[in-house]
Amino acid sequence: MQHLWAPWRMEYVGGGNDESGCLFCRAYEPGDDRARLVLWRGPLALVMLNRYPYASGHVMIAPRAHTADPSALPPEAALEIMRLVAASTRVLADAMAPHGFNVGMNLGRAAGAGVEHHLHMHVVPRWIGDTNFMPVLGDVKVLPEHLLATQAKLAPRFAEALGRGMPGPGEVGR
Repeated sequence: MQHLWAPWRMEYVGGGNDESGCLFCRAYEPGDDRARLVLWRGPLALVMLNRYPYASGHVMIAPRAHTADPSALPPEAALEIMRLVAASTRVLADAMAPHGFNVGMNLGRAAGAGVEHHLHMHVVPRWIGDTNFMPVLGDVKVLPEHLLATQAKLAPRFAEALGRGMPGPGEVGR
Protein backbone atom coordinates (compact mmCIF):
# COMPACT_ATOMS: atom_id res chain seq x y z
CA MET A 1 0.00 0.00 0.00
CA GLN A 2 1.22 3.49 -0.84
CA HIS A 3 0.70 6.44 1.47
CA LEU A 4 -0.28 9.89 0.28
CA TRP A 5 0.54 12.67 2.73
CA ALA A 6 -1.55 15.84 2.99
CA PRO A 7 -0.89 16.93 6.59
CA TRP A 8 -2.69 20.26 6.22
CA ARG A 9 -5.95 18.31 5.82
CA MET A 10 -5.86 17.04 9.44
CA GLU A 11 -7.03 20.44 10.65
CA TYR A 12 -10.10 20.14 8.42
CA VAL A 13 -10.76 16.47 9.22
CA GLY A 14 -10.37 17.21 12.94
CA GLY A 15 -13.01 19.91 12.85
CA GLY A 16 -11.11 23.04 11.87
CA ASN A 17 -8.72 25.31 13.67
CA ASP A 18 -9.08 26.98 17.04
CA GLU A 19 -9.14 30.55 15.73
CA SER A 20 -12.35 32.36 16.53
CA GLY A 21 -14.20 34.74 14.30
CA CYS A 22 -14.45 34.97 10.56
CA LEU A 23 -11.49 33.78 8.50
CA PHE A 24 -12.08 36.45 5.83
CA CYS A 25 -12.35 39.26 8.38
CA ARG A 26 -9.15 37.97 10.07
CA ALA A 27 -7.37 38.21 6.70
CA TYR A 28 -7.74 42.01 6.96
CA GLU A 29 -6.20 42.11 10.46
CA PRO A 30 -2.44 42.35 11.19
CA GLY A 31 -0.76 39.02 10.62
CA ASP A 32 1.28 36.81 8.37
CA ASP A 33 -0.20 36.88 4.83
CA ARG A 34 1.89 33.86 3.83
CA ALA A 35 0.54 31.76 6.71
CA ARG A 36 -2.98 33.01 6.04
CA LEU A 37 -2.53 32.25 2.32
CA VAL A 38 -3.54 35.79 1.29
CA LEU A 39 -2.52 36.47 -2.31
CA TRP A 40 -3.84 40.02 -2.74
CA ARG A 41 -5.76 42.49 -0.61
CA GLY A 42 -7.62 45.54 -1.86
CA PRO A 43 -9.87 48.05 -0.12
CA LEU A 44 -13.08 46.20 -1.07
CA ALA A 45 -12.08 42.54 -1.49
CA LEU A 46 -9.22 40.08 -1.19
CA VAL A 47 -7.95 36.92 -2.88
CA MET A 48 -6.63 34.01 -0.84
CA LEU A 49 -5.88 30.35 -1.34
CA ASN A 50 -8.39 27.85 0.00
CA ARG A 51 -6.71 25.95 2.86
CA TYR A 52 -8.82 22.89 1.94
CA PRO A 53 -8.68 23.06 -1.88
CA TYR A 54 -10.55 21.01 -4.42
CA ALA A 55 -7.51 21.39 -6.70
CA SER A 56 -4.13 23.11 -6.57
CA GLY A 57 -4.56 26.85 -7.11
CA HIS A 58 -8.11 26.94 -5.67
CA VAL A 59 -8.62 30.57 -4.62
CA MET A 60 -11.40 32.36 -2.78
CA ILE A 61 -12.42 35.97 -3.32
CA ALA A 62 -14.18 37.65 -0.41
CA PRO A 63 -15.47 41.17 0.11
CA ARG A 64 -14.27 43.19 3.08
CA ALA A 65 -17.95 43.63 4.02
CA HIS A 66 -19.02 40.83 6.37
CA THR A 67 -22.29 39.60 4.88
CA ALA A 68 -23.79 36.34 3.69
CA ASP A 69 -26.26 38.12 1.42
CA PRO A 70 -25.09 39.16 -2.05
CA SER A 71 -27.88 41.76 -2.23
CA ALA A 72 -26.40 43.48 0.85
CA LEU A 73 -23.05 44.11 -0.88
CA PRO A 74 -22.33 47.66 -1.97
CA PRO A 75 -22.39 47.69 -5.80
CA GLU A 76 -18.69 48.65 -5.97
CA ALA A 77 -17.78 45.59 -3.84
CA ALA A 78 -19.81 43.26 -6.09
CA LEU A 79 -18.06 44.75 -9.12
CA GLU A 80 -14.66 44.32 -7.44
CA ILE A 81 -15.37 40.64 -6.77
CA MET A 82 -16.10 40.05 -10.45
CA ARG A 83 -12.98 42.02 -11.45
CA LEU A 84 -10.97 39.75 -9.13
CA VAL A 85 -12.58 36.64 -10.63
CA ALA A 86 -11.39 37.78 -14.07
CA ALA A 87 -7.91 38.61 -12.76
CA SER A 88 -7.71 35.30 -10.89
CA THR A 89 -8.51 33.26 -13.99
CA ARG A 90 -5.81 35.20 -15.91
CA VAL A 91 -3.18 34.75 -13.19
CA LEU A 92 -3.99 31.07 -12.69
CA ALA A 93 -4.05 30.43 -16.44
CA ASP A 94 -0.60 31.98 -16.77
CA ALA A 95 0.88 30.31 -13.68
CA MET A 96 -0.69 26.85 -13.86
CA ALA A 97 -2.04 26.32 -17.40
CA PRO A 98 -5.37 24.73 -16.43
CA HIS A 99 -7.78 23.56 -19.12
CA GLY A 100 -10.74 25.32 -17.50
CA PHE A 101 -12.20 26.73 -14.27
CA ASN A 102 -15.09 26.20 -11.90
CA VAL A 103 -16.29 29.57 -10.54
CA GLY A 104 -19.10 30.03 -8.05
CA MET A 105 -20.53 30.64 -4.59
CA ASN A 106 -22.08 28.32 -2.05
CA LEU A 107 -24.66 30.41 -0.20
CA GLY A 108 -25.78 28.81 3.06
CA ARG A 109 -24.87 25.58 4.80
CA ALA A 110 -27.37 23.53 2.75
CA ALA A 111 -25.59 24.69 -0.40
CA GLY A 112 -22.20 23.56 0.92
CA ALA A 113 -20.83 26.81 2.37
CA GLY A 114 -18.00 26.04 4.77
CA VAL A 115 -17.99 29.69 5.85
CA GLU A 116 -21.66 30.54 5.72
CA HIS A 117 -21.71 34.02 7.29
CA HIS A 118 -19.26 35.72 4.91
CA LEU A 119 -19.95 35.22 1.22
CA HIS A 120 -17.04 34.38 -1.03
CA MET A 121 -16.47 33.30 -4.61
CA HIS A 122 -14.46 30.16 -5.46
CA VAL A 123 -12.19 29.99 -8.50
CA VAL A 124 -10.95 26.43 -9.05
CA PRO A 125 -8.51 25.60 -11.85
CA ARG A 126 -9.36 22.32 -13.59
CA TRP A 127 -7.42 20.01 -15.87
CA ILE A 128 -8.74 17.29 -18.14
CA GLY A 129 -8.26 14.07 -16.20
CA ASP A 130 -7.77 15.79 -12.81
CA THR A 131 -10.44 13.62 -11.22
CA ASN A 132 -9.88 9.92 -10.82
CA PHE A 133 -10.76 6.95 -8.64
CA MET A 134 -8.95 8.21 -5.52
CA PRO A 135 -11.80 10.32 -4.06
CA VAL A 136 -14.33 7.55 -4.73
CA LEU A 137 -12.39 4.48 -3.60
CA GLY A 138 -9.92 5.91 -1.14
CA ASP A 139 -11.71 9.05 0.09
CA VAL A 140 -8.43 10.79 -0.81
CA LYS A 141 -7.83 13.90 -2.90
CA VAL A 142 -4.37 14.10 -4.47
CA LEU A 143 -2.96 17.64 -4.77
CA PRO A 144 0.33 17.88 -6.64
CA GLU A 145 1.61 21.06 -4.97
CA HIS A 146 1.95 22.17 -1.32
CA LEU A 147 -0.18 25.19 -0.37
CA LEU A 148 2.80 27.37 0.60
CA ALA A 149 4.53 26.59 -2.72
CA THR A 150 1.36 27.65 -4.55
CA GLN A 151 1.15 30.81 -2.41
CA ALA A 152 4.79 31.70 -3.16
CA LYS A 153 4.19 31.21 -6.89
CA LEU A 154 0.91 33.13 -7.10
CA ALA A 155 1.30 36.11 -4.72
CA PRO A 156 3.84 37.99 -6.89
CA ARG A 157 1.72 37.34 -9.97
CA PHE A 158 -1.36 38.82 -8.28
CA ALA A 159 0.69 41.86 -7.21
CA GLU A 160 1.88 42.28 -10.80
CA ALA A 161 -1.58 41.79 -12.31
CA LEU A 162 -3.51 43.90 -9.80
CA GLY A 163 -0.92 46.27 -8.40
CA ARG A 164 0.29 46.27 -4.86
CA GLY A 165 -3.23 46.62 -3.48
CA MET A 166 -4.03 48.15 -0.17
CA PRO A 167 -1.31 47.72 2.44
CA GLY A 168 -2.39 45.35 5.14
CA PRO A 169 -2.50 46.51 8.71
CA GLY A 170 1.05 47.09 9.91
CA GLU A 171 2.39 47.33 6.34
CA VAL A 172 2.08 51.09 5.84
CA GLY A 173 5.44 52.47 4.74
CA ARG A 174 6.83 49.13 3.54
